[in-house]
Amino acid sequence: MEKSPTSNVKNIFRRFSIFRKSDGHIKKTPSRRSIKKLSLEDKDKEVTPQKFEFKAKEIPLKPCSVLQIKTYIETDMLKEAYLNLLSLEKLEKSALVNKEKEINLLYDALRHKMFAIVQNSSDVTSHNKEQLVYVVTIILEEEKREREGEPGVMQGWREAWRDAVLNGVRDTLKKVPLDSSEQNTSWLAVHLGLLGKAVGEDLERVKTELLSSYPADFNVFETYVSCHHEAVGEHLKRLLEKVAELNDYSALLDFIMHSYPSDLQAHKKDLIMEEDLNKIKTSYCHCHKEEFKLKLENFRTLETEVWKKKKSPERTEDGFLTSKIHMDICELIAGYAGNLEKIDENLGKSVVSFCLDELNQFYPRFEKEFSQHTVSLLTSDLLDCCLWVEYHITYINSLSSLKENLQCYKESCSAQVEKLEKEVDGLTLRLKQTLMDHFKSEVKPYMDGMMTKKWLKTDEDFKEVISRVENFSGLCKSMRAPSAQIFANDLHYYVAKEYVSQLMKKKYSCKKTKNEDAAIKLKEQWNELGKLFVEMGSSLKWLYPLGNYLSDIIGMETEKNIKDLLNPLVSNYPDISKKQLSAVLSFRDNGFSLEKHNVINHFTALKRDAGNTNHEHSFFTDIE
Repeated sequence: MEKSPTSNVKNIFRRFSIFRKSDGHIKKTPSRRSIKKLSLEDKDKEVTPQKFEFKAKEIPLKPCSVLQIKTYIETDMLKEAYLNLLSLEKLEKSALVNKEKEINLLYDALRHKMFAIVQNSSDVTSHNKEQLVYVVTIILEEEKREREGEPGVMQGWREAWRDAVLNGVRDTLKKVPLDSSEQNTSWLAVHLGLLGKAVGEDLERVKTELLSSYPADFNVFETYVSCHHEAVGEHLKRLLEKVAELNDYSALLDFIMHSYPSDLQAHKKDLIMEEDLNKIKTSYCHCHKEEFKLKLENFRTLETEVWKKKKSPERTEDGFLTSKIHMDICELIAGYAGNLEKIDENLGKSVVSFCLDELNQFYPRFEKEFSQHTVSLLTSDLLDCCLWVEYHITYINSLSSLKENLQCYKESCSAQVEKLEKEVDGLTLRLKQTLMDHFKSEVKPYMDGMMTKKWLKTDEDFKEVISRVENFSGLCKSMRAPSAQIFANDLHYYVAKEYVSQLMKKKYSCKKTKNEDAAIKLKEQWNELGKLFVEMGSSLKWLYPLGNYLSDIIGMETEKNIKDLLNPLVSNYPDISKKQLSAVLSFRDNGFSLEKHNVINHFTALKRDAGNTNHEHSFFTDIE
């Protein structure tokens, strides 16, 4: 049976049963959820209920023309357009008119206009807010019609509304200034800072201006948060295509991991796909590695300039020679580790491991260039020779500091640290050995003049030895512990060994009472050397008595009394051989006597009684 026009009007009124009239004003019927929490952060604010309704009597019994409804839509008169569209739809369903095609087109136009208003709702004017109320009212009414099963009702209004919100957010993000890398090297960091600010301001505007235009069940703030999150993710993915430099990756990761707007933090984990995030991390890591290699070469170049220009090394406040290169390297690695570990602990470990491995390859190159660029200093004047020594001490000190600073990575990168420590120890040892070889070459010609007839008459050669020991002693005060003491010990041992070894070469034999003069001179020179090495910091105290023992043997008036001196000598220096004692006796007096034979036999007996017990120190075994 065909329904009458009156019954259709009643149905239309019934569809607006969610609205009621009171005191001549349009009001929303209170619900059990009349007080709604506004946002994820602002949970204590109450929402003033909005009147999402049209007056039922305003639905005209006779709609205006299709053209007029279209005009209403185009001029943002949503209320008039929708009410007349409902009236026209009622007439069409009552078979009084055939306007199905026009009605569908008008609904499409209305929907498009409504969501254009939503999309542009960031422009918060009183007119816009009024239009939003009409948009919401129309959506609620259409959803109700859909629930009631009315035929021909257009679906997906809420979804289309969210799409409009998302498009509006996208438009907002597009307005954020974006320089090119050519215009500003910090283009991305600046842009992301502005982006975060724009998102924060937009969400604040939603809380303070837009919430009152919607009912609570629209979850407006949550929807805007979700849309901002989605739009930011899309935006970051497009930015990623432009990123190539280390500072850009750093800015991007810092934004994602730490600077993401607080309202969106709950969604941060899915801001971008894990695959893309891993790609960013990998690229960031790669940039660090490339930068580290480049900076190592820059450091090497700077040091090369120091050598070429013969610049004096820098000193610390406590007077030790130092170079910035190794401290710069440590600071660089620490900076990488700190930045990366904030993002991903494994990233930090990966880059630190790479840096340590790269240093293993860097130091052999550095050592080679250092040697090539500084060897010419040794062929120049005394000042250049001293500068050459200072350079070596500088890098001995710096490598020691580097090794200390790398200990903090021993737990996370134990294999790499251990390998680098071996490389650093090897280089340090070679630098010390180079210094020692230079010292030997300086001292050896004068040491060869000891224990000769000339030596007995003049102190010329000995003074040259003393002068060179003093020079090195002064320079080595600029060397840090423990290297300083180790080097002082090495010098002390070498000088003592080289001095004593001259007795073994049988270059001279004392005649008559010359042995007494030689004994006195040997003791004086030995004690003078000893004082120098005490000042230098040598800890080889066990060497000091040796000169006195040898001096006493050489200066002894009769050979038979020498036997009494052998016990402390053999006791403290058990590695002295029969041949070496014979050389000392020969220096004292080259003649053969029974007493000398008895001394040797007594020595042999002492050695036999001592057996092959190990002694804490060895000395004579190093003398040929």
